[in-house]
Amino acid sequence: MKLNERSLAFYATCDSPADNAGFLYKRGERHTAYHRRWFVLKGNMLFYFEERDSREPVGVIVLEGCNVELCDSAEGFAFAIRFGGNKSRTYVLAAESQAAMESWVKSLSRASFDYMRLVVRELEKQLQEMRSGLAEGCGGSQEPPGPWKSEQSRERLPALPAVLPKENGCAVWNNALGADRPPDASGCGGHDEEENPRPPPLPPRRRASNGEAASAGAIAEGPSTFCRLHEQYSREVARLRQDWQQRQRGPRS
Repeated sequence: MKLNERSLAFYATCDSPADNAGFLYKRGERHTAYHRRWFVLKGNMLFYFEERDSREPVGVIVLEGCNVELCDSAEGFAFAIRFGGNKSRTYVLAAESQAAMESWVKSLSRASFDYMRLVVRELEKQLQEMRSGLAEGCGGSQEPPGPWKSEQSRERLPALPAVLPKENGCAVWNNALGADRPPDASGCGGHDEEENPRPPPLPPRRRASNGEAASAGAIAEGPSTFCRLHEQYSREVARLRQDWQQRQRGPRS
């Protein structure tokens, strides 16, 4: 691989985000003394500078085909970057604390393309397993078993209020309380002998004409009040729907 010195210097000092950065002690290749250097990790390249504000890096380590491991050294919190091969160099670095050392070892171990390739393969495997599971689930029954389904439906039902809600000062119709009693002709039904609220009268849907009001009064006085009201309002709804459909079609040419 050919590396252009100017391109590397630009990449090391540009504003692109770094994966890790900080001071580390680097042991020399010929001399075993440690020198404090500013390290910047970008992708699979580890740059090191003499100072934090240096314009150009002193060197770069390409993190491919290497292992990052802890090592015994006179300097505390030391770790090594070892490459395969007999003539390959081993870089010995040391951090200033245990937390910094663990952070650098983790970052350097995940910087190579080999590691990224393994991660991609593992994610592809998990995605394939998820797709297979969804395909098997779609082939089977989507409804849960009967007892579990009934329990779930009971849990979703809202709890009945302890106090009956009111509309216009009258208690709302309750099937559990006085549902089989005929409606009262007065405004608010009040309470019966057992102190249960009676259903209120039906509110007017719209203003009715004189003929419709008379027919409604006659229907209300009959024995089958609910059935006749249902028939009357159903005819009215059908007539309104027919008028609306004619308006939607527009005038015929």
